[in-house]
Amino acid sequence: MERVKRAAAKTKASTKASPVVPSKADAGAERRAFEGINRRKQAPAMEKRVEADVAAAREALAIERETASRRIAQALGLEQPEEAALAGVVTTGGTKRWVPVLFVSSSMPVETLRIYAGQLERAGGVMAFRGMPGGMRQVAPMAKLSAAILRRDLGCEGPACAMRDVQLIVDPLVFRQHGVTQVPALAMIPGNPTLPYCERDEASPRAAHIVLGDAALSGLLEEYGRLGGKEEVRDALAQLAGR
Repeated sequence: MERVKRAAAKTKASTKASPVVPSKADAGAERRAFEGINRRKQAPAMEKRVEADVAAAREALAIERETASRRIAQALGLEQPEEAALAGVVTTGGTKRWVPVLFVSSSMPVETLRIYAGQLERAGGVMAFRGMPGGMRQVAPMAKLSAAILRRDLGCEGPACAMRDVQLIVDPLVFRQHGVTQVPALAMIPGNPTLPYCERDEASPRAAHIVLGDAALSGLLEEYGRLGGKEEVRDALAQLAGR
């Protein structure tokens, strides 16, 4: 038994880890490696080129994201279109302008909405929905409907498709202000009816007349003029006629 104990103690002592001391050869190799790194030739031109490429890529990505976000927001009526889209429609240089606002519903045939979108584009008008199909919590159905209405080529798919330059808004307030319960309906609203809720209230300017009826936009505008709004519809009719 005593011999077994001595053998176990001897084995334990021999298995204890001894500190590893790097050899002089290892230390020399390490020193030479660091010296080689320090002697590495610098290439300022290459570094600048890489930095410029990275910056250009980031800028291009940011522009692409902004463009896509703006296009989606405009399609959903969450952002005003480019200034040129409302040229000659909103108030400019102190001259009072009226915007044709066509009240519609997602229950109307898409082809009818597409026809109205083409006419509103020429007249500088806006298409207004009371709400979104599927409820205000579901954006996807409204985005799909907006794309179907605004896409110039109905057979085109993807974000690169050409869209009509007319704004769609989802605005229950403007429906309530004008007492619209039946669509399609036309109103000539002074100023800019696409302002966000926080910039409007119940006292915001509203149209003097409401025209109801499933007719071409030109017919609705002419009827509005006969009701006493000739001045309001003059510019819209001229733009619609291409004059």
